[in-house]
Amino acid sequence: MTAVPIVDLQLITTGQGAPGQAELEAWVGAVLARFPQEARHEVTVRIVDAEEGQALNRDYRGRDKPTNVLSFPFECPPGVPLPLLGDLVLCHPVVIREASEQTKRVEDHYAHLVVHGMLHLLGHDHLEEEEAEAMEQLEREILSDFAIADPYATPPGSDEQQDDSKDERHDR
Repeated sequence: MTAVPIVDLQLITTGQGAPGQAELEAWVGAVLARFPQEARHEVTVRIVDAEEGQALNRDYRGRDKPTNVLSFPFECPPGVPLPLLGDLVLCHPVVIREASEQTKRVEDHYAHLVVHGMLHLLGHDHLEEEEAEAMEQLEREILSDFAIADPYATPPGSDEQQDDSKDERHDR
């Protein structure tokens, strides 16, 4: 059985729509429940402003603009048993803007990005098409537990993907 997740919430920016501790623990717990063999169950979730989001994306990914979510896996030194998976950084203004552009509830978009980031912390990726399809399916399944619609579905009357994270999802 997976341990109860421990989420260290660091709310650096304030703004309407930012998730609280209970939501984060539920989303993190839903991901970890899919991986009962995973002993690591602690994660830091930092919700930042555009300036910090841009600086982190520039410094760690070489992209000089804020992005929705960044994942920083923790690599524990050999022989040191720590339950820390890593850090997720969510840029509040980007999440708000994307939710509006994609006609999604802000809470649903936050849930998707937390699930997406958690899967990265657990070693999933989407660099290859097959990996992307498998990761997206896991995201859909986990989000369905919260009655959240497929974040990759094309909205009615649109030929574009609703979630632009297919272009921006390389958030490790």
